[in-house]
Formats: sequence, structure tokens, C-alpha cells
Amino acid sequence: MSLTDPFTLSILSIVLLCILGLPIGHAMIASSILYLMLAGLDMGTAAEQLLNGMFSSYILLAVPLFIVAAELMNAGSMTLRLLAFCNAFVGRFPGGLALVNVVQSIVFAGMSGSAIADAAGAGKLMQKMMTEGGKYPPAFAAALTASTAVIGPIIPPSIPMVIYALVSDASIGFLFLAGVVPGLLMGLVQAVIVVFSARRRNFPVEKPVPLRELPRVTLDAFPALMMPVVLLGGIYGGATTPTEAAAIAALYALLISAFLYRSITLSSAYASLLSSARTTTSIGMLIAGALVFNYVVTVENIPSTLSAWLTGFDLSPLAFLLLVNAVLLILGCLLEGTTILLIIVPVLIPTANALGIDMVHFGVVCVVNIMLGLITPPYGLLLFVMTNISGCSLRRIVREVLPFLMALLVALLLITVLPGLSLWLPRQFGYSG
Repeated sequence: MSLTDPFTLSILSIVLLCILGLPIGHAMIASSILYLMLAGLDMGTAAEQLLNGMFSSYILLAVPLFIVAAELMNAGSMTLRLLAFCNAFVGRFPGGLALVNVVQSIVFAGMSGSAIADAAGAGKLMQKMMTEGGKYPPAFAAALTASTAVIGPIIPPSIPMVIYALVSDASIGFLFLAGVVPGLLMGLVQAVIVVFSARRRNFPVEKPVPLRELPRVTLDAFPALMMPVVLLGGIYGGATTPTEAAAIAALYALLISAFLYRSITLSSAYASLLSSARTTTSIGMLIAGALVFNYVVTVENIPSTLSAWLTGFDLSPLAFLLLVNAVLLILGCLLEGTTILLIIVPVLIPTANALGIDMVHFGVVCVVNIMLGLITPPYGLLLFVMTNISGCSLRRIVREVLPFLMALLVALLLITVLPGLSLWLPRQFGYSG
């Protein structure tokens, strides 16, 4: 492969356009058209691939609907009531509010499917609660909020798993189930770090909520707590597809916020829809660019070539998965997660299939890696989000996030070497993998 090769020039073009500030989705579309022109292929194929991929994939419709559901939850008072519920049960322990942060990430994971939505919504409120009155150092609160937010896309629903299903043809329903135990494990290792830090740094204990108040707090939060039941019950009860369940979840969030809690106005509902549209457009352009560039990758026969090359090393399935972990963690420091899912993971799938690795387990491993990239410097999108929310310097947040990152890497290792952690629950629902 020479520097004048069309594929090499298209890669260099993507890098150059991104350096100049063009969004990566647009850069991939432009560079793919350049490849088609240099290779003497029909440039209209780019439009054909884009339109066929975006408009023939019913599954992609779940992405904006999950985003709308999360935005409506944050606009209403559902988030506040759920935080009060979490505080009532774990706030009384050492480092209580920090434990509330971990628990709320698990609760909200069953609603939004987006790490950024969790950090910008419930995470923003947690940052304020933890730093109020000097209870916790702002950098620690920001680091914890960033690291707990990565649980959101692991426990269902999950926008990254929807995208993985798109590129792998794995079942979304089984992928969602496969994320439950790994997500709980990630929450557990973070809770251990919180308890250790609370004792070492003498973090405060919250005033216990009287036992007689627990029924009231639970009843107040009950409609919000039912949202994952509505969402997942429809999918696994066979009543809805994941996309239909996402639509029902968005409608449920709107109805509960507007008519039961009476905490959302027309203007705030409009702002939520507007924010959802902007986020969806950003993700949509990235997916569109990836679909076009994936055609270029397929024409160049990159997946099969890489599969043959890696198979030649006679790697065991575990060795390959550990190699994938290393590659994705490094790329996560530099690239946006959706880009990795759409461009890098499809290239690795043929090799994983050839080695007999279960596609559902492989999907969980990939998504966990990509989520950890959100808190891995220097890119770490969640680190930048929390820098903006907390006002702390990135350096201070990175220093505080390292213990949580190390704990999550231990969880990732367990998820990788013990497929049963991911596959046990899907198998209880009939998965044969």
C-alpha cells in the first residue's frame, strides 16, 4: 500500500479534515467520495449507501427515542425524586452521597441509555448535592460522577448496543440482557472504591431518613421507577420491539412528568425536543459517515484481510479478546466511542467469528471498552463534560478519576475472561450462545 493508493489517500484525507475542524462524520463522507473518484467507481454509490443504511434500518429509530426519553426525564422532576429515593436507602452509610451517586447511575441506566445524558442530567444534580456546604471536594465529585455515568450504556437500554447490533446482526434483546450483570459489577467495584475513600478521607455521613418516611419516598418515586419495567417488560414480554419500547418510554416520561408530577411546561418540553434533535443530528451524521466509509473498507476487503492476518498468529479466543481490549482502550483515548463502534469494531468481528467468540459477549466487551474511553485521558468526553459542570481543572479531575478507572479495568478483565457474567442472564431467557 503506497501513499498514492486511493485508500491511503482517503485515510489521510479524514485525518487532515478532522485536524482542520470538520466533524468526523462529514470528513468520512468527503473522504469516501474521494476514494470512489480515485478508484474509478461511481461516486453516487456514496449517496446510495448513506440512504440505504439510514432509512432501511428500523433499529436506528430507537436512538433518538431513547435520547428524547432521557431529556424529558431531566426536564421534569423524575430525576429529583429518584435521587431522593436513592439517598433514603444508602445516604446513611459512610460516604453516603457518593454511594447515592453510584446507585443512581444504576437506576438511571435503566432509563436513558446514554452516558452523556446521565452525566448532564442526574450527574449535574449529584455534583451540586455533593459539593454543597463543602461536603466533598469538587474534583472528587466530578470524577465520581463521570465514572458512574459509564454504567448507563451497559445496563439496558443502551444506545451503543443498538449501534453494535446494527454492525454485527446480534440480537438487541439478548445484548440488553447481557449488559445487566456486567453493569452491576461495574457499580460494585466503584462502590468499593467509594467506601475505601470515605474511610480514608473521612467523608461525611448523611442524616438518616426516618424509616417511617421510606414508604412515602418510595411511593413518590414509584412512577419513575416503573419506567425500566415498562421499557424492558415490553421487549422481553414480546409485546414490543426495542424501537417501539423506546417510543413508549419517551411517551411514558412525558405523561408522568406532565400529568402526574406536573413538573414540565410546554417551553421545557420544547427545549427537550430541541436538545434531543441536536444530539440525534450529531449522532446521525456520524452514523451516515461511517456507513459510507464502511463501504470503502468492504471494497478494500480490509475485514477479511485482517481476519486472515490475525488468524495466522494462532491466537486463542482469550488472547484475541485481550488484544481487542488493549486496542480499544488505546483508541478510546483518541477517538469518539461511536466512531470506534462503527469503523473499528466491524473490522474485528470476522476474526471474532472465526475464533468462535460469542457475538453477544463480544459486544459487551467492546461496549465496556468504549465506555471506559469516555473517562480515559486525553480525549475522555465525560471528563470534559464534568470539567464544564464542576468548574474544576481537567488535571484535578483526572487525578481523582484514576482509582475508579483502575477498578473498572479490573471489572473489564473479569467480564472478558468470564463470558458467563455476560451470557448467564440471556441464557435464562432462551439464548443458545
